[in-house]
Amino acid sequence: MIKQFIDKILGKRVKKDASSPAPKAPTKSSTAKLSVKTFGKRNEVPASVHGIDPQFVDRRAIDVVKTLQDKGYEAYIVGGAVRDLLLGLKPKDFDVATNATPEQVKSLFRRAFIIGRRFRIVHVVFGRGRENEVIEVTTFRAYLDNQAAEKISGNEKTSRQALAGVEHAVDASGRVLRDNVWGSMQEDAARRDFSINAMYYDPRSQIVVDYHHGIEDAHKHMIRMIGDPASRYREDPVRMLRAIRFSAKLNRLGFKLGTKTAQPLIELRGLLEDIPPSRMFDEMLKLLQTGHAIASVEQLKALHLDKGVYPLLDLVVERADWPLVKLALQDTDRRVAEGKSVAPSFLLACVLWEDVLRVWEQEQARGEHASPALSNAISEVFERRVGDVSGRGKLAADMREIWMLQPRFERRTGKAPSAMVEQPRFRAGLDFLRLRGRSGEAIEELAEWWERFSLAMDEERQQMLDGIRNQAQQNCKTNPARKTRKPRKPKVSNAGTGTTALQQEPGNTAASAHDAAQPDSQAQHHDTSAATEAGAAPAKKRRRRRKKNTDGSASAEGGHVSPQTNDFDE
Repeated sequence: MIKQFIDKILGKRVKKDASSPAPKAPTKSSTAKLSVKTFGKRNEVPASVHGIDPQFVDRRAIDVVKTLQDKGYEAYIVGGAVRDLLLGLKPKDFDVATNATPEQVKSLFRRAFIIGRRFRIVHVVFGRGRENEVIEVTTFRAYLDNQAAEKISGNEKTSRQALAGVEHAVDASGRVLRDNVWGSMQEDAARRDFSINAMYYDPRSQIVVDYHHGIEDAHKHMIRMIGDPASRYREDPVRMLRAIRFSAKLNRLGFKLGTKTAQPLIELRGLLEDIPPSRMFDEMLKLLQTGHAIASVEQLKALHLDKGVYPLLDLVVERADWPLVKLALQDTDRRVAEGKSVAPSFLLACVLWEDVLRVWEQEQARGEHASPALSNAISEVFERRVGDVSGRGKLAADMREIWMLQPRFERRTGKAPSAMVEQPRFRAGLDFLRLRGRSGEAIEELAEWWERFSLAMDEERQQMLDGIRNQAQQNCKTNPARKTRKPRKPKVSNAGTGTTALQQEPGNTAASAHDAAQPDSQAQHHDTSAATEAGAAPAKKRRRRRKKNTDGSASAEGGHVSPQTNDFDE
């Protein structure tokens, strides 16, 4: 090290360490051999041929492209947005590809953030709050031979130290763990998965650059993997789920997976077990929450991938025909089509509701009170079915609130309903209650009542609460199973001993025993004959304070038992 430093100062040539050679770029000869078969041939398609309407292109994506181009960089809209624009669909989001490095991209925008380890990308953010829009910017990646990549024995979690500072690495199965080597646009196109996702659109010149016959495959309605499908699946097994997602999304337009693209799916699905749970969870949500959940389930079944992909996804496919789950999947597709937001907590709450009910009943059978029993059931089901995923804390909290609100919908008296509608998750809980009613549970009327109550003014709410109370009282009166309250027997005094005892003779009522023992002058205070004839208990006597006599002693007026008058406390 010191010798190299001295040699550098003296101007001598320093030899590179042979043990860590720098990655070699493809030579001209090797590039020529691979250019047609692997890299493809650049084909520029004008607007008169591809027919993309520039009015459908997001202005923020155009701003990002123009900003990069004005600084001398190459920049294009790329991927699924170009595919959807070609097919006349409205893209969900827009991605940009450029030859600028992530650091160079970040320096050009006020609100830009470099994210990711496996693939370093830049998020350029426009707007704030819920109205924000993210344009994802990726740098052209080099075409590298994975056989020459650094081999890592573990995965992203177990080999973090080994991956530190590594730009290109794969695991034992060939899955890419790091891929941050930059290259040309032609190499970047060869690195993309499907031909219909490997097209580049320049909003300024309005040309589409196509290297792998993507436009031709789009016209044929074919989803085809670039390169050897089995090798590409081994590089990134999640591509198998992407293939299913694209086939589900484009199925209504007649798109099908190519034979060679679909063939290795069953054989290689075991590779998905090595993918981190959080990434698999995110890919599952893309399958179920991008507007084609029902079609995704059908595709998984058609390709015989309904089991062995991801435990939670397997469960969704298994229960897709259950009334509540089917309604939740349909409702998710409807909301996406209407441009409304969807939350994974709601869909998973519907999928796992039966599990929660079963464990809840078991907890109560052990003697646990209803509320803590439900809380325990939720914790157990979430831990067993969902596990350790990204956003676990918020996901668990949202699902817990939806489930814990369900028993509270039964309480419609007092101030509870007004407090209920102020809950942050009330609307999600009510939507869940409504789907439960539509799925066959006898609670549709309850869901309708809460919907009206939540939208009513104060006066109407009070009328609704009064109606519930009157109905409850009426049901109590007309219920034949209701037990008749027995009249309370009064205390009577024993004239000989001055003590009190309960009248126990079978033929006498409480009033007759009481009237027999008291003088006529006191009868007006205890006139209970009409009530006793009907079998009712005597009216309660109001307790009165003792009045002190002039000598300081307490009078015997009311509030205690008197042997002379037989007054009693009730």
